[in-house]
Amino acid sequence: MNQHKTATAGVAAFALMLIASPSQAASVNLVTNGSFEQTTPSVMGDFNGGLRVIPNTSNSGLSGWTTASQWALAVSPSAIPGVVDTTQNGGPDLVTASPDGGNFITMDGDSTLHGALTQTVSGLITGDTYNLSFYSALGQQAGKSGQTWDWMAVTLGGSQQNVWNTGDNAYYLTSEGFTGWQQFNLTFTATASSEVLSFLANGGPVGSPPLTLLDGVSLTDVTPTPLPAALFFVAPALAGVFGFSRRKQDKA
Repeated sequence: MNQHKTATAGVAAFALMLIASPSQAASVNLVTNGSFEQTTPSVMGDFNGGLRVIPNTSNSGLSGWTTASQWALAVSPSAIPGVVDTTQNGGPDLVTASPDGGNFITMDGDSTLHGALTQTVSGLITGDTYNLSFYSALGQQAGKSGQTWDWMAVTLGGSQQNVWNTGDNAYYLTSEGFTGWQQFNLTFTATASSEVLSFLANGGPVGSPPLTLLDGVSLTDVTPTPLPAALFFVAPALAGVFGFSRRKQDKA
């Protein structure tokens, strides 16, 4: 009976060690203001209800982010009709708010105006694997028409992956169209403790602004955490206790 209690206590201790062991940092989002809610409207200019992220300065008005884009806007749901709209052709408005809620970013992919939206991410562990998750959609500037093409380059450190690209590196959108929101999950391996995260919208034609929408950006460590070394000593001990307890029960 005592051995059984000892075994039970050992199982409980073993479980507690598993729970208390350092888990992978998947719950920690290393991106600052990944939902784009932290803005300073007094710094940012207004464009049809959207807030313009000021380019080429650390005082961009969008906390945590800088941009080289001449037309990156923080857009609230109420500002959607003035920024990205599908009603100019007389049809219904297809543009929906982001699944992440609140503000989202629109970036002009026009090659004469585009530039990367960037943030330096710290706290990375060299060699660890990270999941970059975000929502994105494609649309066209309100009041414009004509087929557009788009793709977005996503970079962490020196590693680049492209989204919205087909075989020829572009997604073709019908005039005043909208793709709907999609969630992307990209895997990167950290090569330094601090790296630049970058989103660069690309598209055309010039003058028919193709817009790339972005929201809900998170970067989390998904590297499995090795079990604590102590567990390798506890497990055999527990096995011995169980075996002893079983033999005692069999004899009884």
